[in-house]
Amino acid sequence: MNERWPETPELTEPPESEDPEVGTDAAAEDVVEDVVEEEEAPAIVASEHTDGEFSVPDGYGVLEGKPEGSRRAVGIVVGRFNGAVTSRLLEGALAELETAGVARDAITIMPVPGAFELPIAAMALAKTRRYACIVALGCVIRGETPHFDFVAGEAASGLQLAALETGVPVAFGVLTLEEAEQADARIEKGAEAARTGLEMADVFAQLRAAASR
Repeated sequence: MNERWPETPELTEPPESEDPEVGTDAAAEDVVEDVVEEEEAPAIVASEHTDGEFSVPDGYGVLEGKPEGSRRAVGIVVGRFNGAVTSRLLEGALAELETAGVARDAITIMPVPGAFELPIAAMALAKTRRYACIVALGCVIRGETPHFDFVAGEAASGLQLAALETGVPVAFGVLTLEEAEQADARIEKGAEAARTGLEMADVFAQLRAAASR
């Protein structure tokens, strides 16, 4: 008994990947055009802020602080790491405190190794109850290792914890940069943190005064 293999049916239509209407060269050109279009598309730059000012509707009681520093003591914790940047942040904060009327002898500066040590230093100063607010200054620059995410995140959460546990305002003046060159555009963060600390100290003082009436 002889067995015969079944005959292979002839292909009447080409596979989908071999469309006869589109040649190999044409397909390659389409791919190249798509890549070029993607490369030529304008980059979208996300804005860090929005335009416009905050406002409260009329008819409500408002408790709002002002960055006024007379008769107030301020503690500053500042990281020495990336010192070229943190020194400028400190200069900006001190200039802002002077403008607000804070006396030099009412300011205590505590340098620490880096941003990771800022929370415990801020906590220590706040627990003395000698300062109306604490200003934390530092700089973390992203590198090739994930240290950036750990240090920046821990610094932010630790400083917030110091404020929550002590009730003393702790202003966040830590720059988190992708590269060192970005510091120039954000160096006002030191002065901004000083204003924030004084404003929060003032509104807390108002709140205590209102509660004691």
